[in-house]
Amino acid sequence: MTLSRRTLLGALGTLPLARLARGQPAHRLTIIHMNDFHSRHEPVDARAMTCDRDGSAAPGCFGGSARLAGAIRAQRRAAEADGRTVVLLDGGDQFQGSLFFTKYQGQAELAVQHAVGTDAMAVGNHEFDQGPAVLGAHATAARFPLVSCNIDASAEPALRDRIRPWAVLERGGLRLGLVGLTTLETRTGSSPGPNVRFLDPGPALAQAVRDVRAQGVQLVVLLSHMGVGFDRTLADPGPAVIIGGHSHTLLSNTEPGAFSPYPTPDRAGGLIVQAAAYGRYLGRLDLDLGPDGAILAHGGDCVHVGLDVPPDPDVAAIVAGFAGPLEAFRHEVIATLPEPLGLAGCRIGPCRLGQEVAEAMLRATPGAQVAIMNAGGLRVGLPAGPVTRGQVLETMPFGNTIATMQLAGADLAAALRFGLGQLGRGAFPQMAGLRLEGTALLVRHGEDWTPLDPAALYTVATNNFLRNGGDGYTVFRDRAIDPYDTGPGLDDAFVAEIASQ
Repeated sequence: MTLSRRTLLGALGTLPLARLARGQPAHRLTIIHMNDFHSRHEPVDARAMTCDRDGSAAPGCFGGSARLAGAIRAQRRAAEADGRTVVLLDGGDQFQGSLFFTKYQGQAELAVQHAVGTDAMAVGNHEFDQGPAVLGAHATAARFPLVSCNIDASAEPALRDRIRPWAVLERGGLRLGLVGLTTLETRTGSSPGPNVRFLDPGPALAQAVRDVRAQGVQLVVLLSHMGVGFDRTLADPGPAVIIGGHSHTLLSNTEPGAFSPYPTPDRAGGLIVQAAAYGRYLGRLDLDLGPDGAILAHGGDCVHVGLDVPPDPDVAAIVAGFAGPLEAFRHEVIATLPEPLGLAGCRIGPCRLGQEVAEAMLRATPGAQVAIMNAGGLRVGLPAGPVTRGQVLETMPFGNTIATMQLAGADLAAALRFGLGQLGRGAFPQMAGLRLEGTALLVRHGEDWTPLDPAALYTVATNNFLRNGGDGYTVFRDRAIDPYDTGPGLDDAFVAEIASQ
């Protein structure tokens, strides 16, 4: 029998479980999970760009908060009808990625999390994008724990006692120990501030597992915002289940293009699950547990949340309430593009989108000779045709300003050597006024290109995140001469650039 995606989503509760050991289960648990939602409250296409809101692009669209909530509700009801205890866990990175976060700074995400019944959430790297105060407000208002065992926020007043290394969740007589981990990339790839420390994840995890087991839990679940590569290397006996995030990896037994089966084992036999990103997929892991929490059987899958999934009306109303004030600003058309400016290739080489943004920096900064933009600061591409201000803000959602500084040629070359070595990462540079020919760096002077002079001073434009050492560009932080970080908004400069064209 061939199952449609919608039929499959509704049928997960009836799929057979893989029998791992003999014995009758003392507990029947279902973990519904998501990760890396990135504020995508409205449906997105396969490139995570917002779809037509009237639904005309439905065949190629995914998710949105209302349909994701509808899928969660359906899975919860099916599991409970099957006699299962249900928890909803989040692998982190609710923040950043759309106008909803830009304007409301996490309030929209929290309202939806409460509506769908989130039980716990890992702290992702993007939770720090607007600094500790915004994350602290979210954690204070949340009716569920935020967990990360390798974050030490004891010296940060906005976060002190608001992020737990672990939490205990009791449901239907079953005690679950929930431990969190956060990628070390947060130190340079986000804005945690000087008071937050990130600990070595290995020892921190081992200690947290020992501590939570001492609370008499029967099952340890890791909410890991580390990426599937890290999760698969876990070898010591520890978490029995790993709810993954950060790498945006699709683990599924049925979806085309999945990275590996659902669940995927780690080296110690723990079960790894992850649900890609942007609310396009939802995961459900069914577990039969012995009295001591040993996993006797498991089943489930991670499946597509398409527009054929009925939306939850309560969450649709929540999203509509937040979306209303965004309408006029969002839909102002600021340019018409003859061809798309896509994200493809921006982290491995020059791309038109990145170069256009870098050129916009130069034009907005009189006297600047060179501009450098990190590829990770570009979150979605722009389609051909009319482009709105809202789409530009989704492309660059971080609220960065243009920063300027002078750098010696030798320091500029060192920064570029570092950036070009970050192939495939967000730190990879998109440049204007500067290019690489063979092993030589050339600087543009009018229509001519001349070799970079290590002894000369150059006026460099970048964004304030990079200027302060973000993404590992410590040369910009430590070697800048006369830096100025509060120039025009980067999004405003890009709007002016494409509007002028």
